[in-house]
Amino acid sequence: MLSFRMELPCLCFLLLSCLQSLSANHDFFTSIGQMTDLLYTEKDLVTSLKDYIKAEENKLEKVKRWAEKLDLLSTTAVQDPEGFLGHPVNAFKLMKRLNTEWGDLESLVLSDTTDGFISNLTIQRKHFPTDEDQTGAAKALLRLQDTYRLDANTISTGDLPGVKHKSLMTVEDCYELAKIAYSDVDYYHTELWMAQALKQLDRGEESTIDRVTLLDYLSYSIYQQGELERALEFTKQLLELDPEHQRAKGNLKYFEFQLEKQKKAEEEVTQKEKEEGKTETTEKKEKLKNKASFSQVPEKKKYESLCRGEGVKMTPRRLSRLFCRYYDNHHNPMYVLAPVKQQDEWDHPYIVRFLDIISDKEMERVKQLAKPRLRRATISNPVTGVLETASYRISKSAWLTGYEDPMIDTINQRIEDLTGLEMDTAEELQVANYGVGGQYEPHFDFGRKDEPDAFKELGTGNRIATWLFYMSDVAAGGATVFPDVGAAIYPQKGTAVFWYNLFPSGEGDYSTRHAACPVLVGNKWVSNKWIHERGQEWRRPCALNETD
Repeated sequence: MLSFRMELPCLCFLLLSCLQSLSANHDFFTSIGQMTDLLYTEKDLVTSLKDYIKAEENKLEKVKRWAEKLDLLSTTAVQDPEGFLGHPVNAFKLMKRLNTEWGDLESLVLSDTTDGFISNLTIQRKHFPTDEDQTGAAKALLRLQDTYRLDANTISTGDLPGVKHKSLMTVEDCYELAKIAYSDVDYYHTELWMAQALKQLDRGEESTIDRVTLLDYLSYSIYQQGELERALEFTKQLLELDPEHQRAKGNLKYFEFQLEKQKKAEEEVTQKEKEEGKTETTEKKEKLKNKASFSQVPEKKKYESLCRGEGVKMTPRRLSRLFCRYYDNHHNPMYVLAPVKQQDEWDHPYIVRFLDIISDKEMERVKQLAKPRLRRATISNPVTGVLETASYRISKSAWLTGYEDPMIDTINQRIEDLTGLEMDTAEELQVANYGVGGQYEPHFDFGRKDEPDAFKELGTGNRIATWLFYMSDVAAGGATVFPDVGAAIYPQKGTAVFWYNLFPSGEGDYSTRHAACPVLVGNKWVSNKWIHERGQEWRRPCALNETD
């Protein structure tokens, strides 16, 4: 027992040292890289819990042996109590047991073996994910569901593309996800996940959540979406299970009243149309409606479509103009004897990919340097200019400077040699790790005319170009897409893509608006270099025409 209690404080100390790097960080769900530390924390907690269980089992084993011994003795004794106690030794031992040994047993039973585990758990809880992390992870699942058009059952059964460790969701999991959506006044997803929980309950899955609770949420979320008939149907099902459910009884009357009112309004509209001689059929109206909406597809729809691989496809003629080559950037001395592999990814804007451009050793070193510094990625508020977090950028990032490690300096020099652009005025290397459903919705890398002070504090002009390293493969999702032109660039470990954000005239190229699609399955690591205008005057001469 003593050795068990001595081991737990040591374990606490080790866990604390592991968690120190996490104590200053929150938003765990925004970085898979930092979430891996939580797995080790949980593994250590399980070890601590097993030690506690072992101690409890040892205690119970002693109690069990004592009980079995006394059971045998007392069974014999009560068959002839007077004869048994007629033996003076038996009388003495009875006094001894009741006076001393039962007291020792009481102390054994009351001894608390939880101290070490509870103190361990209490200390670590300070570094655990927060409610915000749980909510963020839940919303990420809903975002993935929408972007990749996944039904609730597909997610619940873990049947996702490229998945290695399949995981099932319970009725409770589905219910909690639905409740988070409900709290966010998101009745669409509330319905989907309450219905999934109900489906799994109907299949025979055991749960502490009952049908009445699920039907209550389900009927109300459906009503909030304007589907009165379905809401009424689920309310009736609820009342069959619980006829005295007060809220359902009130909703039944209200839904019936609203449904009757709706039908009367529809009849009045139909009658009015007949009187005015309108002969357009519902089908014709629907076609016109679809035609109008199709001609003005919102950017988000384009973005999500590209993420699913349903975007614009190049014509054979355009594809024929894309090439791959060995590239030495006009006989740069570093690459004359060992040119790099380069391939065209898109024509307008012109995007190229460099293959095998960063080694595994370099990528691991960059991740190693970045991981302790990862912080929630921020965006610049277009109105105030203040850096702030945003729901449309789910990742963590860190900045690495050349003087911190020779390898970073080497990488920066490689970018300069291959682009021909000055790195002294470029921003530091930014490393980003995307979390659960990690994404960055459509944005520009350069400052627009309505943001004249976007990079004023840097004093190096606008962002002329972007260089983006892919430092991991992604099992599913995670593409870099350009909604305005229909380009989709997929992560490929060890490669980098490059494009100009500004025309040679200095005007912004609005076709470079791009986004990072949500990571469906896997872990996405990237690092990017934003290159600025200053210092490029002789390397990329200015043009006279705006779009040259």
